[in-house]
Amino acid sequence: MKHIHVTCAIIEQNGLVLAARRSSSMNLPLKWEFPGGKIRAGEDPGDCLKREIMEELDLEVDIADQLSPSTHTYPDFIVTLYPFICKAETSRYNLAEHAEAVWLSPDELFSLDWAEADLPVLDAYLGWLERRS
Repeated sequence: MKHIHVTCAIIEQNGLVLAARRSSSMNLPLKWEFPGGKIRAGEDPGDCLKREIMEELDLEVDIADQLSPSTHTYPDFIVTLYPFICKAETSRYNLAEHAEAVWLSPDELFSLDWAEADLPVLDAYLGWLERRS
């Protein structure tokens, strides 16, 4: 089974977090996710994250922290997510791939229909926030 390694960004700005909805033409159509992308051979995950966020959202981010990788098995493939907590200088973005994106407070995030692989990342992020408060 194919195993892909993907970075994902939990992008914070003014107490809100950016969630992105996959387009209908993408794998896992219309599911919500933390944006990011596949790590290229030999690429540093942090560099990958910044590149992918610039490509997908035209948004520069600063990496603030990294959460533990999380692996999920779908019927057709395995994905390992490498989550980074990031700060955005602005709330403005331009969607290149996703159907939509929204800024939500952390307690609103569970209202979305997330891709299954992103749910443990969301749990880890909320735990990270609790430990910081």
